[in-house]
Amino acid sequence: MQTKEYLEYIVDHIHSTVFATVDSQGRPVTCAIDIMDYDESGLYFLTAKGKNFYDRLKANENVAFTAMKGEDTLSCVAVSVQGKAKEIGPDRLPDLFRKNPYMEKIYPDVRSRSALTVFKIYEGTGEWFDLSKLPIERASFFFGGAQAKETGYFVTDKCIGCKLCYSKCPQKCIDISRKPVVIRQEHCLHCGNCFEICPARAIERR
Repeated sequence: MQTKEYLEYIVDHIHSTVFATVDSQGRPVTCAIDIMDYDESGLYFLTAKGKNFYDRLKANENVAFTAMKGEDTLSCVAVSVQGKAKEIGPDRLPDLFRKNPYMEKIYPDVRSRSALTVFKIYEGTGEWFDLSKLPIERASFFFGGAQAKETGYFVTDKCIGCKLCYSKCPQKCIDISRKPVVIRQEHCLHCGNCFEICPARAIERR
């Protein structure tokens, strides 16, 4: 999928997220936040200026959230995003209320909405993790000029072709038909079994 499709999935198919910020002492704080809209440049949500959540957002623009959809663990899709959020003000509020009409039951009139403001996650990296498929499906995405980071386990030229890594891989996502063997990143659990068993120390964690 393209980045816009991941953002669309977050907004239209998951919507409610567990959102993390930090307080004035650097301790993590979580809260439930609805991601209400998206475009190619980011994600949008709102809050009231009287909330502690607002104060944390203004003090530190670094945010993260995880969103999940599924009836149980083995039917679950999880999407996690880390990025930076900034206040863009109330101008987008009418659009967010049109796209999320349930908000009218919480803030029923213009006066009750006067304290609301909109934030945009304008830069971020994300990870898609789908446990409903076998082998599992993993993918990374980024937006707003964020730099993609290569993470996971990778096999170097030290590989001796012993195939012990494959024997311990729960997803059997290592291509042992070549040397060095290749870990198929789109199916990797990042469990580290291959790293632990490799006798040649040919696997590195990034």
